[in-house]
Amino acid sequence: MQSVKAGLLYFIFVFSVGFVLGPIRILWLVPRYGVRVAELMEMPVMLVVIIFAARWIVPCIPEPRTLSKRFAVGFLAFGLLLVAEFSLVLSVRGMTLAEYFASRDPVSGTVYYVMLVVFALMPMLVVRR
Repeated sequence: MQSVKAGLLYFIFVFSVGFVLGPIRILWLVPRYGVRVAELMEMPVMLVVIIFAARWIVPCIPEPRTLSKRFAVGFLAFGLLLVAEFSLVLSVRGMTLAEYFASRDPVSGTVYYVMLVVFALMPMLVVRR
């Protein structure tokens, strides 16, 4: 149960920061720099948030903190993020799933997908002594 709580906390922390940064990106950065550059500017910030959140969450996983437990935390959070992304974002933007994927910039969209994988794997990659 502690691993489920850790996955939920990891998701909530990273999603909350992304939820706050989204309007900033859309309202201030996109008009000045365009979608691609604005999204790429947000990625390093989110990477730092993901690393920080994973380093904070890993100690919450009960001993022993095996690779499989850290994997479960990351992929639970990843699943929750996809559900939130596809339900909340698509309903707010009034898009279908196909329209969502078609509207992604090829460069920043690819970086975004890589960041999703990094988000899922980060609890396995960080080691907290």
